[in-house]
Amino acid sequence: MGRIQEAAEMAEHTVAQATATLGPQHAEVLRLRELTAYIAYLAGDALRSFHLSLDLAALRHRLRDPRAAYGNVQSAAAAWRAIRDPLQGLHLGRDLIAVWAELAADAGPAADDAEQLEKARTRMGRLAERARALDADPYVRSPHAHGQ
Repeated sequence: MGRIQEAAEMAEHTVAQATATLGPQHAEVLRLRELTAYIAYLAGDALRSFHLSLDLAALRHRLRDPRAAYGNVQSAAAAWRAIRDPLQGLHLGRDLIAVWAELAADAGPAADDAEQLEKARTRMGRLAERARALDADPYVRSPHAHGQ
């Protein structure tokens, strides 16, 4: 109904309660954390969504759930693509690719879909080019550029 901020607060509260009651690795807590990441994405908080999803991917990998881990890394990648700052994208992309490569090293969906990991690596190259262009042109970074 468009009350995303309220949903985000409810999700955070519910995750905290469920974690205290069931434990941080309980299946329901993990699903609630996924929901929280999705709500953050819908709320326009790609950074929070990214971190929540990537943390879940790493946790699910340690729990030996390759299908869920790959779903979480895909969610992290979607949030990463929504990050517009190239320097921040580079920083986050390194973390994403590290976890993704770890998933792809084992049998499972990540290993079966190596093309998606390569697309992420290609995006890292584009982000690096954009970051270099920003560093080379101080006018682009200036808050007074273009009358701003």
